[in-house]
Amino acid sequence: MRIKFPVLVLVLEVAIIVLFGIFVRYEEKDLQPSLYPHFQDVHVMIFVGFGFLMTFLKKYGFTSVGINLLIAALGLQWAILLQGFWHMTSNKIHLGIASMINADFSTATVLISFGAVLGRTSPVQMVIMAILEITIFACNEHLVVQVLQATDVGASMTIHSFGAYFGLAVARVIYRPGLKKGHENEGSVYHSDLFAMIGTLFLWLFWPSFNSAIAPNVEGQQTAIINTYLSLAASTLTAFAFSVLTEHRGKLDMVHIQNATLAGGVAVGSCADLKIMPFGAMLIGSIAGIVSVIGFKYLTPRLASVLKIQDTCGIHNLHGLPGLLGGIASIIAAAVQLGQNLSAGMQAAALGCSIGIGLVGGVLTGFIINLPFLGQPPDQNCYDDSVYWEVPIEQVPHTSNHIYKEDQRELSVEG
Repeated sequence: MRIKFPVLVLVLEVAIIVLFGIFVRYEEKDLQPSLYPHFQDVHVMIFVGFGFLMTFLKKYGFTSVGINLLIAALGLQWAILLQGFWHMTSNKIHLGIASMINADFSTATVLISFGAVLGRTSPVQMVIMAILEITIFACNEHLVVQVLQATDVGASMTIHSFGAYFGLAVARVIYRPGLKKGHENEGSVYHSDLFAMIGTLFLWLFWPSFNSAIAPNVEGQQTAIINTYLSLAASTLTAFAFSVLTEHRGKLDMVHIQNATLAGGVAVGSCADLKIMPFGAMLIGSIAGIVSVIGFKYLTPRLASVLKIQDTCGIHNLHGLPGLLGGIASIIAAAVQLGQNLSAGMQAAALGCSIGIGLVGGVLTGFIINLPFLGQPPDQNCYDDSVYWEVPIEQVPHTSNHIYKEDQRELSVEG
């Protein structure tokens, strides 16, 4: 850690600076300052929303927020280059606000995958995973958007489905038999769940901006905002209802509330800017909330026991299944001609490519980051910040210390 991590990070940053010096210039023609509010909202989602959503682990909050910051800062720089190479003019990448939004989108893909392996990877492994995943993501995005000409304005397929199945594939490759029965730190406490809920609220509030940021026109942006707004609201109600229905004591499960309430934003993404009607957006959100809760309750344990996929954050239920639902919704929307120049076949191909490339890319990346010299933590040190961070020592409460001293005094007297 002392040598490998700083060397890797510094070498990558120097290389990126050199590449920026050669290829990147300011955008001077297609200026879009009106996009800045959308960029700001998406930026908050990436750094605050995703970061705090993963703080539910009781002894892994530093890594959840801190490494989230590192990966996002690295990822957005690398994404500007990788996405820019597909749209070069005069052998230069022209950087504007739209490029920055798309770079943040690329980073979201890695942060989704990060959730599947949270607690079981080292910072070195995560940095390498970010570089590889964004490279593969940029290729898949170009295939879906430019070649297949599919609509995916809110990225249900290219970000959520791709990122989820990429992360699950990595998790399968780095499977740890020693953690089959769980780990003492693989759980939450009252305050860690509360911190995670902060992430949920930021994501919930800003998701309409996420789904509308790259809509092609003002009308599309407004439609995407409205559809996402309604879909999120509907998924929240069904998530609360089914959380109570699926728990044997009839109580709410904070895991469901932190995640399934966001499923509507994921599921409506691919057709967010289409005229699916307000009730259609609400129907998609309602189904997404139900599917997400059922996934957390019944599917995640089966993935771990049968397929040996240890999904720490349950990304399959928040991003994978709702992303799949979003892809199916876009296929139906194309089939009934809710958008111009849409093809149901191309939408289906885009969904299949995103999942397939995500799985294959995740397997390859998993084998690479699983190399022994990359510093994978041993089983007993998983889900523990103190392996990589200076962690404050918990102070013994004053009353307990006083009682301890009194007991010692009594023992000395008796002796």
